[in-house]
Amino acid sequence: MWFRRDLRLGDLPALLAAGADGREVVPLFVVDPAFAAAGAPRRAYLHDSLASLDASIVARSDARLLIRHGDPEEVVAHVAEEVGAVAVYVSDDFMPYGRRRDAAVAGALAESGRHLVPIGSPYAVDPGDVRKDDGTAYKVFTPFSKIWRRVGWEAPHPEPDDVRWADATTFDDLSEPLFDRPDLDVDLPAVGEEAAHRRWTDFLESASAADGTLRSGVEAYEELRDLPALDGTSRLSADLKWGAIHPRTLLADLDLSGPRDDGPVVFSSELAWRDFYADVLSVNPRSAWENLNAKFDAMPLDTDAAAWAKFDRWAAGTTGFGIVDAGMRQLLATGWMHNRVRMIVASFLVKDLHLPWQWGARWFMDHLIDGDLASNNHGWQWAAGTGTDAAPYFRVFNPTTQQERYDPTGEYVDRWAPDVGEPMLDHKAEREEALRRLKTLSAGE
Repeated sequence: MWFRRDLRLGDLPALLAAGADGREVVPLFVVDPAFAAAGAPRRAYLHDSLASLDASIVARSDARLLIRHGDPEEVVAHVAEEVGAVAVYVSDDFMPYGRRRDAAVAGALAESGRHLVPIGSPYAVDPGDVRKDDGTAYKVFTPFSKIWRRVGWEAPHPEPDDVRWADATTFDDLSEPLFDRPDLDVDLPAVGEEAAHRRWTDFLESASAADGTLRSGVEAYEELRDLPALDGTSRLSADLKWGAIHPRTLLADLDLSGPRDDGPVVFSSELAWRDFYADVLSVNPRSAWENLNAKFDAMPLDTDAAAWAKFDRWAAGTTGFGIVDAGMRQLLATGWMHNRVRMIVASFLVKDLHLPWQWGARWFMDHLIDGDLASNNHGWQWAAGTGTDAAPYFRVFNPTTQQERYDPTGEYVDRWAPDVGEPMLDHKAEREEALRRLKTLSAGE
């Protein structure tokens, strides 16, 4: 069982298949050199997640998680040969790098008569399963989400209680030390499968009294999810990214019979967005770092030394706009940022500073513990107006009115950026400049 973005033992179809018919299972994780480019918070979160997975395996058996370093194309085939495995089971990966990697690994295994067996994926509905009547992919979320619900998802799979894990002593000499945990000043949350389920249970059971009634976190989700000062979201994004919990586990606990603005229905739509962005990237691999709408490749953007100086102020949270600075400092301190604030700071970078969205997307991937290529980069394109959204570039968030609307008491800004200075720019003027640039782009069509 080759673990990747599925660092759990429950609700894991690939593990169930690997251990079927009493077959002995060797749990493997390959430290891919490609991950060295990931930001320190993500590496630290992965380190702790792997330690948690190893502890879970140890608690159930005499096995240990087998750690190897190197190119998976070489390492996986070598490990399979060393332990005498005839098949390597994985959760399927639909992302551009994952597809290339898995194709190479499958080829290397085939050379010795072995097989790579993908079963399940990190998504409620796999990329490719939601299609128009003519077989083409959706480019807009709303119609995608309707078919997504119609296609549906499997029920959660039980954790197997009879897996024959390979005795760790048999393969002691094959395992290598895990990579060193990065030393960072970021307060990471508890990680692993048990922590993810605790967070989910708390979200289902925690009471809110915003309007005088007691409701669970998910029931109050529509009302509270855009208020960054409140604990109104599930905080499960990193758990979903690393597979400590599967989205179908969450969906199974939701009553989705209510209206569109019902808390559970709105929460399920966020899971649909996750699947939608994965589908878009699987169909358009270049959109990882290029505009999905190529028309915007000609948009005038600032990239000189002065632009980088502006970027540095944005990254450090010293723009003088309270909710922007609070979000950027929350990111640096915790490896996470509230989703409403992610949209605000992204709009500010693209529309007020006139910088490439890729600069912000890379900064997020370097600092987010939930950094997911599809969701992150297509979320940035949503803010930039260069991706899938139907309301494109002329949508410009006003950071002052956004703060007034979503942090009316100033609690969020006071918590993360109590020393906000003078604004670095005039938003009205920069909004007009953004629209002027859009007009020059349209004139050149």
